[in-house]
Amino acid sequence: MLKEKVKEQYERDGFAIIKNVISTGLAKEIQNHVTWLSKKYPNTRAEAFHHNMLIHDPFIHHILDQRTILDIVEEIIGPNIALFGAHYIAKKPFSGQPVGWHQDGSYWPLEPMEVVSVWLAGTQSTKENACMKIIPGTQNKRLLKPSEMIKLDTEEYVLDLAIHPDDIDEKSSLDIELAPGDISIHNPFIIHGSNANISNEWRIGLTLRYIPTTTFVNRDGWKCALLRGHKKEDVNNFYVNKPIFQGNEHMPFKQIP
Repeated sequence: MLKEKVKEQYERDGFAIIKNVISTGLAKEIQNHVTWLSKKYPNTRAEAFHHNMLIHDPFIHHILDQRTILDIVEEIIGPNIALFGAHYIAKKPFSGQPVGWHQDGSYWPLEPMEVVSVWLAGTQSTKENACMKIIPGTQNKRLLKPSEMIKLDTEEYVLDLAIHPDDIDEKSSLDIELAPGDISIHNPFIIHGSNANISNEWRIGLTLRYIPTTTFVNRDGWKCALLRGHKKEDVNNFYVNKPIFQGNEHMPFKQIP
């Protein structure tokens, strides 16, 4: 899909799917990384490999350096690009947790709420193994506050808050089915979620949240990464240095410079 068409669809529908953005070999490395993280953090569920575990990881920065992804993101938010958040939502076979219906922006301390999410498929993501579901057009709804959402048990769900099921028209939802190396991008206002994975296959996705450098992350100590262009001097975000690979701390991967 041409970048111009991606932007057109994103602005109209609140999301877009782009095929073959990274190689299947790199998608396989994403699978390897989840396996490696599972061994490094044996007491953490694979749905909860959060930003703090990833921001200093050379392999994640290798993904962040992918020009094919950054070119798509630039069409949406402009040439000065930073990473706000990274998060694996990797669902094991038979026991992968569901994600309640939500809008991403409800959770985020961004001023203004200018951000685009990239969902990068490391494995097949299908209806059978609990792919993401989106309700098209809901990017035009207002952003719900956390106080307007219901609380969920994080022993059972990936996220602790969700929109009440009575406020959701599930019949209008769309399954975002992806092959390894495909991405979907979505607006922070669009309503989405996913079911539990009760299939016999892993469903591995890496979510990357990109902001223009004019957006301020209003959370003390939060670590961003400057990826393209220039930072805004009067926006007081903290940018990490690119991590250096160390064999005793990091997963080896083929594309190490």
